[in-house]
Amino acid sequence: MAETKTPKAPKAKAPAAAARLKSLYSSQYAGELQKELKLKNPMQVPKLEKIVLNIGLGRAKDDKKYIEVATNTLRKITGQQPVETFARMSIANFKLREGNKIGIKVTLRGEQMYEFMDRLINIVLPRLRDFHGVKAKAFDKSGNFSIGLNDQSVFPELTFEETTTVHGLQAVFVIDCQEQAHGRALLEKFGMPFEKERK
Repeated sequence: MAETKTPKAPKAKAPAAAARLKSLYSSQYAGELQKELKLKNPMQVPKLEKIVLNIGLGRAKDDKKYIEVATNTLRKITGQQPVETFARMSIANFKLREGNKIGIKVTLRGEQMYEFMDRLINIVLPRLRDFHGVKAKAFDKSGNFSIGLNDQSVFPELTFEETTTVHGLQAVFVIDCQEQAHGRALLEKFGMPFEKERK
């Protein structure tokens, strides 16, 4: 009599390791921030919601090469396909019409957000020439923080050929917090190197 073999169950995929900074936030930073900021409710603890990377096209909005290079930069450093952004209104002084393409952007959340922040803080920013820290005044009224970079070559993911057409980019850290000081406290926990205040 032929022996029937029981089909093997497919092996379960091992869960992907959580991003380093995400794990630290959950296990350590959130608790420390609640104590240091004297917050009664854990829901009041500041947290990072998303990071938006964008590149403005300006006068280069019709330059196909520039757009290709900028798109490649965002794709390489984030692992996501950028989306185009368009003008919401017409501004005569800037010769801008409603619906004109004005830039490209990528929005990072979850694991990818924390992984990008880790690389930005610990690899990219230290590569900047004459870097003395990011400006603490770059917070808006809601506690969100912006960093502007003039040259994409500081990202190690890019080859020399991919940086010959130079362009800048902006990273906006969208933070759920009650005030600017709380947003800064959160970023300091993650290791954001703020510029030392001059006395």
